[in-house]
Amino acid sequence: MSKRLLMLEKMTQGGSKDPFHWYALALEYAGQGRHDDALATFKALRAADEGYVPMYLMCGTMLAKAGRALDAEEWLTTGLDIAQRKGDAHALSELREALSGVRDITEH
Repeated sequence: MSKRLLMLEKMTQGGSKDPFHWYALALEYAGQGRHDDALATFKALRAADEGYVPMYLMCGTMLAKAGRALDAEEWLTTGLDIAQRKGDAHALSELREALSGVRDITEH
């Protein structure tokens, strides 16, 4: 287990309210192929701070790569709504592109 993973787990288990700590932990799990752990961490982050836009792209992308296109579409669509409300044009562009790719998969 990496030192980075151990540090992030310790911070989040210690009650960190910093959304980046949760986001980084989810990414670390995803990078190790631990998709269920990553999804659980993204869900915990979403429950704590649903407005944290970056998680939607990364979770949706991870789910799409794991063959869970319908779940990916839900995360990406929700992210689009939130990014639009926040006026985050960069995130909107990335989310739209990712969603288009997922929809291409589900339509074929």
